[in-house]
Amino acid sequence: MRRLRTEPFALPPRPEHRQGINMSINSTADAGSQPRGTASGAGGADGGAASGPGAADAPRGLAGVVVTRTALGDVRGREGFYHYRQFSAIELARTRSFEDVWHLMVHGELPDAARRAAFTRRTAALRRLPEEVRAALPALAAASARSGPLAGLRTALSLYGAAQGFRPVYDTDAEARREDTLAACAVTPTLLTALHRLGRGLEPVDPRADLPYAANYLYMLTGSEPDPERARAVETYLISTIDHGFNASTFTARVIASTGADVAACLAGAVGALSGPLHGGAPSRALDTLDAIGSPDRIDPWIRARVLAGERIMGFGHPVYRTEDPRSRLLRTLAEGFGGPLVEFATEVERRVEALLAELKPGRELHTNVEFYAGVVMELCGLPREMFTPTFAAARVVGWSANILEQAEDSKIIRPAARYVGPVPPVPVPPAPAPESAA
Repeated sequence: MRRLRTEPFALPPRPEHRQGINMSINSTADAGSQPRGTASGAGGADGGAASGPGAADAPRGLAGVVVTRTALGDVRGREGFYHYRQFSAIELARTRSFEDVWHLMVHGELPDAARRAAFTRRTAALRRLPEEVRAALPALAAASARSGPLAGLRTALSLYGAAQGFRPVYDTDAEARREDTLAACAVTPTLLTALHRLGRGLEPVDPRADLPYAANYLYMLTGSEPDPERARAVETYLISTIDHGFNASTFTARVIASTGADVAACLAGAVGALSGPLHGGAPSRALDTLDAIGSPDRIDPWIRARVLAGERIMGFGHPVYRTEDPRSRLLRTLAEGFGGPLVEFATEVERRVEALLAELKPGRELHTNVEFYAGVVMELCGLPREMFTPTFAAARVVGWSANILEQAEDSKIIRPAARYVGPVPPVPVPPAPAPESAA
């Protein structure tokens, strides 16, 4: 097989690049790593300095704290814009294939026709599972039946990495790391759909190398080749969610990569972060909100009661965007292309939520985020709700992988400090209680 052309990751030039990530707002003492090939210093295995008079306090959640430089993309929240490398992510989602954007993220450029064909063949050939992983999936699906495919994916990725002999990124070169990410990304849809089907007493469907990434995902999920309109709608959604700044799961992947762990370990950690309802669990919950409202005449009283009670309305608001989420606009257009009662109801709920918030919380703008119309689009494309967040993972795994590759170029472990607020130490340790006497 012809070897794909590869280029190393290139961060924007800066002389301090090898100094790595500094988690503080201002420079602090060493946050806990040593150059490769040297022994641990005073910080030991746990890293370097703890908090002290010279450390700077970061805001909760690290909001607004810049922790590194990246060439992969950015989110400009006030403008309602985000990009993959130098290209608008929304324009890419509208005009390019998933494989094109995957190539862009890991190789740094959009492919020409020849490179696209080679990359598509290469990644399609990696979709099949090794036999030892396939044999373990029935037990894994049974064990994670109540939690769903995303819980099973964490373990399955770890098992896959072990079966494939993934080595720590600390010990491998850029090309080997890239090959590991391509393999892990290629099998993620295979793992997710197999776990889903096994959990319902169905046999997994083998991947087809002749189908594009999104169409193959739907095929493995349902057992039927999808119609082009639905396949393209899901592909558009997948492209739009490949990457999105330093969100919780992406940052988790980079933290693990900074320890030098293997690609599968980094991805398993990212999946764990994604499983939290405040990060990736909202698409199905947004549809649950539509179900709970039920009918147009119940929109205003239902929303009013939740707003006055201070409850969160799933599918609305975003920690970065101060205007409409551009992904929501894209997916609303996709949904409107399908039409039907669900789309009409969703757009009416969106309109009424924004109007009621303007009335009840003047000055506080709250718009739909990606999860609101993502749920609508996936429902229209026939995906079961328990697969909404796993479908998100089938796309975001590419973004995680690109971030892992970029982080692996830096030898500095991410090791911030914490501000201790407990009782003032050292407190004398009380004597151990005397043993109870025998009855």
